Formats: sequence, C-alpha cells, structure tokens
Amino acid sequence: MVKLISSWIYHTLLGWKIKGAFPEEIRKYVIIVYPHTSWRDFTMGLLIKYMTGIQAFYIGKKSLFKGGFGWFFKYFGGIPVDRSKNDKVVGQIVSKFNSKEDFIFALSPEGTRKKVKNWKTGFYYIAKEANVPIVRVALDYGVKEVRISTPYFTNGSFEDDMENLQANFKGAKGYHPDCS
Repeated sequence: MVKLISSWIYHTLLGWKIKGAFPEEIRKYVIIVYPHTSWRDFTMGLLIKYMTGIQAFYIGKKSLFKGGFGWFFKYFGGIPVDRSKNDKVVGQIVSKFNSKEDFIFALSPEGTRKKVKNWKTGFYYIAKEANVPIVRVALDYGVKEVRISTPYFTNGSFEDDMENLQANFKGAKGYHPDCS
C-alpha cells in the first residue's frame, strides 16, 4: 500500500518520471544522489525509496536525531554523524557493509545543500574499501525526472573514477539551480 501511495504522489500529484532502476541482483551498493540543494530532496528520496522498495540507509548531522524528530530520521534509515569530529565515518560505514548480507547506503556527494566546488570523497572510499559499486541517481528538478544509472565499480584511478561518476549528472538541476 505504501508503494502504491508513494507512486501516486510521485507520478500523479508531483508529475515526476523515473528512468532506470536500482539493481535487484546486487545486494550491497552505495547510492550517490546529486544535486542536493533543498530539504525537499529528502522527501523525494523517501518517495523513491518506498516506490522502488529499496531499504537504503543514509547519514545525517547528529543534531537532526536529537529532540522530538530523532525517531523519525532513525525510522527512515538515518545514521547520526557528528561532523565536528573526525569519527572515522568511512570506516564505520565500511564495517556495516562487511557485517551485513544486504546493505544499501545513500548520500549526497556534496555533503551539504549549498553550492560546492568539490565533492566530498567519503562515498568513493566507502565503495572502494567495501568493494561495492556506486549507483548514481540524478535528481533533476528541471525536467522533473530521477535518473538511476547502472552500477559503477571503481577502477583504481581516483581521477578517472570521479570524472566518470560526475559525467552522469551533467545538466541535472537541483531545486535551487544556482546551488547545482
């Protein structure tokens, strides 16, 4: 029922399309979603999560998990992170990949909703160290479309990998296009 309601909201009410699909044959992978420019991206992520049936986890700043709404973010797969400390987040997430048979981890490579010149690279090292592929998801408000790419395995050259990963997102416009 949740899948049906999510699909109705996404397609009918909001008028969005989805191209591609998450891999069903792969049980562990990292999802990178770009661009991340608004709190609305979280809502879109939840709709996509429930429409497609994937059980993805994500990290969020620790302050989101405090107070009355902390349960909400944990319920929907959130893992709190204290960004003011070097808590070895990459290692913690790699440990989760290594300890589970099924684990899907989603994050924004920018690490913030603001415009950035360079992506944070934690997602890359998580995928490389856990030996899992990266699935790229373009969240394009310009054409109301989510594009899900085929899984990408890192090839060992950081520069080549980043160039290939970023190429998937050319032209994607965030909710706030000036931050894309």
